[in-house]
Amino acid sequence: MTVRHFVTWKLAAEDAATRAADAEGIRTNLEALVGVVPGLRALSVHANTLYPENNWDIILESELDDAEALAAYQVHPEHLKVVEYVKPRVTERASIDFAV
Repeated sequence: MTVRHFVTWKLAAEDAATRAADAEGIRTNLEALVGVVPGLRALSVHANTLYPENNWDIILESELDDAEALAAYQVHPEHLKVVEYVKPRVTERASIDFAV
């Protein structure tokens, strides 16, 4: 059973330049996990480009082998480094996971 893992964040920065830099940094750090974290098949990160006043700012879309791979991903040391990078740059986080 493949697992899809989505996370969305609202950025903390208020100025456009910092928000863009933070979004790019988050994307770069997360996408670097592909090939590093076992069971992580694919991962992409997208910044919101429409209706910024109503929508969340960034979304992570990932695919993992199974629920065990998702659990391992969440505690993988390289993922935890990215978490520490992301935390000070965001104000809110929401996620959803489902089997396909």
